[in-house]
Amino acid sequence: MRTSRRDLLTGMPAVLAAAAGADTASPVVRLPRKIRVALLGLEGHTGEVLGPLKQLPDVEVVAYYDQEPSLVQRFSRNAALAKGRSYSDARQMLDKEQLDVVGVCNRNHEHAQAILECMGRGLHVIAEKPIATEFKDLERIRAAVEKGPARLTSMHPMRYSAPYKALKKIVDSGEIGEVVQMDAQKSYKVGNRLPWWYQRETYGGTLPWIGIHMVDLMLFTSGRDLVEAATFQNHIGFPETGDTENVTGTVFRMDNGGVALLRMDYLRPQKAVTHGDDRLRLAGTKGIAEYMAATGVTVVSNARAQEVVRDLPAEGSLFVEFLDWIYNNKPMSLSWKEIYRGHQIVLGAREAGEKHRIVKL
Repeated sequence: MRTSRRDLLTGMPAVLAAAAGADTASPVVRLPRKIRVALLGLEGHTGEVLGPLKQLPDVEVVAYYDQEPSLVQRFSRNAALAKGRSYSDARQMLDKEQLDVVGVCNRNHEHAQAILECMGRGLHVIAEKPIATEFKDLERIRAAVEKGPARLTSMHPMRYSAPYKALKKIVDSGEIGEVVQMDAQKSYKVGNRLPWWYQRETYGGTLPWIGIHMVDLMLFTSGRDLVEAATFQNHIGFPETGDTENVTGTVFRMDNGGVALLRMDYLRPQKAVTHGDDRLRLAGTKGIAEYMAATGVTVVSNARAQEVVRDLPAEGSLFVEFLDWIYNNKPMSLSWKEIYRGHQIVLGAREAGEKHRIVKL
């Protein structure tokens, strides 16, 4: 059995699981007309599109495609796709359907070409990350974004979740001073995936795939940039999972001279309660704020003794915000500049590991 997105979220803390679907109490967002959406691929964060549909009465998923028959069969039972037509050819879907927005969720190495194809047709895109697994494709996408008129966002749902919004709020308040050290972790169960996940050419690397989440969160919460990277990464044991890096460690130099650490692994035991164990610690000149599922958001500073922050910001939805930006001219909190910079950083950090040298980002 393959690991599904729903399986990955089972048992996760509610504050993180909510990032994959809309809160039932979230407000309805009206759009000026009916918006026709298609899913080009059924891998990864499809819940970012399908989850918030109850908030979006003017949105209908009219078509979906994937090259893997088992995925198509499973998704055909999803109520959100009840009115959607299934396709076995992505280009045929784009040719036949009158679309407004496409969710690109195909295989990692195919993201860039699918994004460019859709944007070339004037279609707005919400794309699975990484939007590109190679620098040359990232630059092609940058040119398409700057040319317009189609708009693009990348699936970085974790920055819309309450704990990380709380960390940003603490930093922005000035309570912990200037952030000069960060420590981030992603530890996952390896799961059971399709063969393409276990090949470097098609997977693209653990840093672009899951590292992009934590890099985005470090930039988002701290307000700092990462300017140099040194990486060690390897695949140890688990021959059934090919050459996917299952242990990585990256040291970043921050733009203010501080140090950021990112460690990731696919070594979480199957008996662990949750699929993942994500952590982020921000140390500043006046205090420390951190988040992990076991303790929640905590802060200790010159102004107060250590305490758990219980008054968390409201959860958000990337897809809802994206459509509100396009069709209602509302502000978008995840900018293209941030998306582009995050991808520059993870591709550079991967290069540092593959070439065994420090890379300027």
